Amino acid sequence: MHLTTEQVARRLGVKPATVYAYVSRGMLHSVRAPGGGKGSVFDEAEVERLARASRRDRTPAIRTRVSVIRDGRLFYRGHDAADLARTNGFEEVTDLLWTGRLQVLTFDAPQPMLALARAAGEPLPDATRLADRLRITTAVAASTDPLRFNTHPEAVTTTAAALLATMVEALPLLGDLPADGSVLAARLWPRLTEKPATAQGIAALDAALVLLADHGLATSTLAARVAASSRADPYAVVTAGLSAFDGPLHGAAATHAHRLLADALNTGDAVGVYAERLRTAGHVEGFWEGSHARYPDGDARAVALMEFLRDLPVPIRVRKASEGLMKAASARSPRRPNIEFALAMLVHACGMRPDAGEAIFAIARTAGWIAHALEEYEEPGLRFRLEGSYVGEPTI
Repeated sequence: MHLTTEQVARRLGVKPATVYAYVSRGMLHSVRAPGGGKGSVFDEAEVERLARASRRDRTPAIRTRVSVIRDGRLFYRGHDAADLARTNGFEEVTDLLWTGRLQVLTFDAPQPMLALARAAGEPLPDATRLADRLRITTAVAASTDPLRFNTHPEAVTTTAAALLATMVEALPLLGDLPADGSVLAARLWPRLTEKPATAQGIAALDAALVLLADHGLATSTLAARVAASSRADPYAVVTAGLSAFDGPLHGAAATHAHRLLADALNTGDAVGVYAERLRTAGHVEGFWEGSHARYPDGDARAVALMEFLRDLPVPIRVRKASEGLMKAASARSPRRPNIEFALAMLVHACGMRPDAGEAIFAIARTAGWIAHALEEYEEPGLRFRLEGSYVGEPTI
């Protein structure tokens, strides 16, 4: 199909004179209109290729120092995330992501903010998803903070630390608080499970928070950066991240992996459960098919978290079901467990509620969203104004 000069100009969003300039530079090629008509026409496929290239050129580059995946390993500001999980807590790693230091942050929830967040959560049904509670808490916390629009780095980190503590402490308690609740993981534990906290359990939960804190420009992180580019306050940035995170292809993957392991536990047939998922869905949540481009030797985060699980008193049936699924996955092609499956193992091993993995993921990633917001606040505002390619009815 051929397009006229005017049609090409509309498709590319330029003036007709610019189309002629593209021809003179060899960027487009024109031919005489068929049937002896006046003017020139252009090949639609070539025009569309130029339009796509033009859109790519207008896409803003996102330069970040927060994290990178390289040589099959995840790094936070140059530090191997798996090593950090072994040697440092979430408070220190959050400080690293936000400031470049590696010092212990203090997560304290302001009492007026926490009281209002708890009051907002009280009328909710017991079955309310933790992810929904986190979004409500974030919105309520914002309403108590008249200075939330201050985007100076120190103000942002102070705000974010208070929000993280409030997100955790506003969740309803299921069990008793540990004697030492100084770290966020210890305060989160009794809100996920009735089981008494152990040092090994809190260490594993803390490691999960570290390993999930950031992972490059994931969909939710991009959403958070877009919000920050409009100079949205830190609460709104986290809300944007939570909204994108909530989809079945992102945050809910942790819940899908939990259900996979639950089915293996309930049936006692890990191979059968795995095979049925493969037959009905074509893939199995919690496992990557083949060699992942970024993690050719398997998800480094999953490997690190499973190391902590070895120190836990994991029930025999949970361990057998997990091993059965991993054996089924690797039987005929290399399918390795990812971080969502390792998280599902942690949740089942510690008797946590089914949506605990999703909540752990969202709380951890809040630290990463704020780190990216801090970078975005330093960039020109509203730089994510992308051009759409209109494919509707011809305009009149």
